[in-house]
Parts: sequence; C-alpha cells; structure tokens
Amino acid sequence: MSQPPRAEPRLPARRIRVLVVDDSRTVRRRIVAALAADHEIEVVGEAADGEAAIALCAQLRPDVITLDMMMPKGSGLAVTEHVMAYCPTPILIVSASLERGEALGTFDALSAGAVDVLDKPSGGDAVGAWDLRLVTAVKRVARIKVITHLRRKLRPAALPGPADGAHAGPAGEGFCRAIAIGASTGGPSAVAEALRPLPASFAVPILLVLHIGAPFAPAFAEWLGGQLSLPVSIAADGEPLARPGVRLAMPDRHLVVRQGRLRLTVDPERHSCRPSVDVLFESVAGELGERAIGCLLTGMGRDGAEGMLAMKRAGAMTLAQDESSCVVFGMPREAIARGAAHHILPVGAIGPTLLALSRSRKESS
Repeated sequence: MSQPPRAEPRLPARRIRVLVVDDSRTVRRRIVAALAADHEIEVVGEAADGEAAIALCAQLRPDVITLDMMMPKGSGLAVTEHVMAYCPTPILIVSASLERGEALGTFDALSAGAVDVLDKPSGGDAVGAWDLRLVTAVKRVARIKVITHLRRKLRPAALPGPADGAHAGPAGEGFCRAIAIGASTGGPSAVAEALRPLPASFAVPILLVLHIGAPFAPAFAEWLGGQLSLPVSIAADGEPLARPGVRLAMPDRHLVVRQGRLRLTVDPERHSCRPSVDVLFESVAGELGERAIGCLLTGMGRDGAEGMLAMKRAGAMTLAQDESSCVVFGMPREAIARGAAHHILPVGAIGPTLLALSRSRKESS
C-alpha cells in the first residue's frame, strides 16, 4: 500500500530583526526580554550610546530600531537624523514621557523621520501590559517603508480659485467656521508641516485628532505650539468652538462639536480608537455642514474615511494627503477610495490650500 505524500514542512516566516538602543542596562534588558519572548521577533543587537547605535545600524541593517532619546555620544534625535539620511530604518522611540525635555525631543525625532513613540515602562503597568504594547508597536513599525528624505521639499499644488465657485475675502471673514484634521502614524511631523504656513492672524478654529499615547499629549501640544504661529492647547469640554487656534483631542475622549461648543465624550471606541477621527468628522458634518473643511493626513488603518465622506456629503470641502508625502498612506487611501476627498495634496500644499479655502465665501444662489 502506497504511503500518502508527505506534506512539505512550512518554513517559518522571516523574523523581525530589532536593534535595541538605550543607555540604561535595566531598560535594555526589559526591552530585549519582551521582544525575545515573541517568536516573530529577533533581537540582533544592543547599543548603549548614539555612536554605537549608528555603527550597529550600518553593520546589522535591522528591520526596526527601538531608540532612547537621552544618551551619551549622540542623542536620539542625532541618531534619527543620521539613520534616516544614510541607513533608512523604521525607528520606534521608547521615551520617558514624564521628562519634559525628553518628551519634547521625541517630537523633534518624529519630525526627523522616526515613525512612532512608546512610553517607557513604569511601576504602575499591569504585568505583561507594557511588554505587549512594545511587541505590538514593533510589529506595526516593521510594516512601514521609510524613505531617505522624509521631509522633502514639495511644490505646492494649485490652490482653489474663482473657478471653484468661490472668491477670496479678507482673513477671518470667510465662509468656513472650523477645520477638522485627523492623523495617526507619521502625524506629528505632517500636522506641523501642514499648519506651519498659517499666520498668527488665522481666525478659523482647528480641531485635531491625533492617535498618540496619552502620556505624550501635553508634550505634543507644547511642541506643536513651538512649531506654529498659532496657539495650541488640549481641548476642554464646553469651550466655545469659535476660539482661534489648534485644539487637540484629549486622549481617551472623543472630541465632538455640539451647539457651537466642544464636547469630550467617552462613547465607545471606533476602529479601536478614542479619540476617533470619524467621530469628530461626523459631528462636524452634522453641526457645520458646508461651513467646514476636513483634512485627513498620514496614518495606519481607516479611521476618518467614513467621517470625511459624511463631511463631503454635507457640503464641506475635504482634503487628503497624497501617498508620496505620507509615512503611512492607509487612512488617506481609504478616504480616497470612498470618493471622500475633493483634493489630494502633498503635505506641503495643505497649509496654503487651507488658507485659501478658509478665506473663500460661497457665492449666494
């Protein structure tokens, strides 16, 4: 009797090769132990300072670097700038969020090309919870294809003019009552680049949902405020919508607009997110209709796509960041696929476009 053919053994998928960089031996051991416990990850090297990190990156060519910010012989920012210029590699910043200087430096590193950030472990973490967050973040970051010059100069796209059914008016006297923006992975640098062209006199309030860990939100608001001419703050429940400046959604609270005021809610997560871009966009669509602008920037997943479509159907103008300037094209791609975006623009063209659109006034019918 013939034997049935033997199934070919399944070769294991290639593991994610990680270089761990931290000047604290205790933290390095914690990171290495957490990553080594996952069969899909291999720790290929460790470095305790910036110079060693740069040398090992060139030698080992890892798939991901976990990177401390405060180190001898080269800060995390210096390492990020060098790696992204000479050996582009996805970088996960592992930072002490309670240290103000380190947290602010984290966003400089994200602006320089690092793709995500995770707070360092603390005594208050449940057993295994931080390890799981680390492994999940490394796997997420490993899927991102980074480029050598992340912050390349982009030629602004043509701005909407009278042919689009609007004419320019004085700043602050336009038809738009609010701009709603959503972003995730790669968002800190994209938001800064998109909003940097707006002058201090810009009167249209900007509502921002950014998927970011709760410990880093205050530092991000402070960092972003240092990048822009506009004031930046974390949104407060009940404050008037009409107040100028950028209001950042509070972590673990949805940001919505109701009867001319901002509201923070604990309604269920959308796409495993709270705050959710969809929730903000849908509330703006219902509250402001055509008197709003929606903008969806780089990010993984699909949060914001349905909300942007709701805004477009309500008459709002909608913008999506183009693939070439995104760190991750996921969220804008989903919106574009649904036909939700009026304009698809490089990130460098978004600020001038927002300025032009916010100064426009619809022709009376």
